[in-house]
Amino acid sequence: MKKMFMTVAVTGLFLTACNNNPASNEATDAVTAPEEKIDFAYLPMNHAPDNWERGDLKNAALALKSLKAYETGDIEGSLAPFADSVWWSFDYVDQKFSKDSLRAMFTEAWKNTASVKIVMNDYESVISKDKKDEWVTLWYKQITTDKNGKVDSISVVDDIKIENGKITVLDEKSRKFPVPKK
Repeated sequence: MKKMFMTVAVTGLFLTACNNNPASNEATDAVTAPEEKIDFAYLPMNHAPDNWERGDLKNAALALKSLKAYETGDIEGSLAPFADSVWWSFDYVDQKFSKDSLRAMFTEAWKNTASVKIVMNDYESVISKDKKDEWVTLWYKQITTDKNGKVDSISVVDDIKIENGKITVLDEKSRKFPVPKK
């Protein structure tokens, strides 16, 4: 019985030692595999394609808190993380605004708005390898209901530059959804 137990134990150890588990080799392969040369059709203007690293999630939280405040109609809360002046780009607009100008624009927009709902798809915080540029990108759907009950929705991608804990650039791209066919 002792002999059989020893044979089973030794066989088990042998099989465990010889196990070629791909999951355990992944880390080794990633370190030892030579880097494959990738031929990019286009390259970014000011940096290499691998210029970015994961950024501070506090920046994402700052951007999300600002958006959440806007969603609830809290204009002062939405503007709190903004710098005194912000470069804002969206349809047909690409200019620097003072925080007071943004406050007036947001207030005007809310005069005809009954509600805003944000459906967040994803977000990412990145920092350049030289630590000079920090950005947060938000991907979301914004559903707006005006005071007459008309509902409209758009798909939005916001690229938000963070400098010294403040939003300094808001580059917004949006797409209206097609009207449903009846």
